[in-house]
Amino acid sequence: MIAFVSGTVAALAPDAAVVEVGGVGMAVQCTPNTLSTLRIGQPAKLATSLVVREDSLTLYGFADDDERQTFVLLQTASGVGPRLAQAMLAVHAPDALRRAVASGDEKSLMAVPGIGKKGAQKLLLELKDRLGEPLGAPAVGTAVTSGWRDQLHAALIGLGYATREADEAVSAVAPQAEAAEGTPQVGQLLKAALQTLNRAR
Repeated sequence: MIAFVSGTVAALAPDAAVVEVGGVGMAVQCTPNTLSTLRIGQPAKLATSLVVREDSLTLYGFADDDERQTFVLLQTASGVGPRLAQAMLAVHAPDALRRAVASGDEKSLMAVPGIGKKGAQKLLLELKDRLGEPLGAPAVGTAVTSGWRDQLHAALIGLGYATREADEAVSAVAPQAEAAEGTPQVGQLLKAALQTLNRAR
């Protein structure tokens, strides 16, 4: 198993990064939140999980070991494969998922694309004893409320967009961010911003 990759970021895409490790470009599937921390030409270290299928080898990358461990644990629930586990982590941080499962919060799980009411109920039952208790206080991340613009702008610049394009995309998703309950999820906003940029091109 490849526990982590460490090297220079050679390329970034909306759902993956290429990290050069010893002259080899490793394609790593990442959530928008993780991608937003990476910059082309800069060193990076990502915790990874290798998913082996009959016809493919896919490397998933994470900001830290907690995120990777949560990714692995999520897949112990029936019907949860790597793509859905990654989608769950794109919408919620590991601690937010632990909090949702511990409190039986269906709505939080239903915020993930591909999870309906029945699926959320099933996941709450199956994951209750597997994810463990939340580590931090619920207030963690409140600072992002005012900082999401900077994070999103930096992520778009990191993906190679011009400053003007990044400014326009941030303005386009501002109503969505301000309408969100609690802390805006930078990962979701990045997806929305990329959609507006693709339409504009």
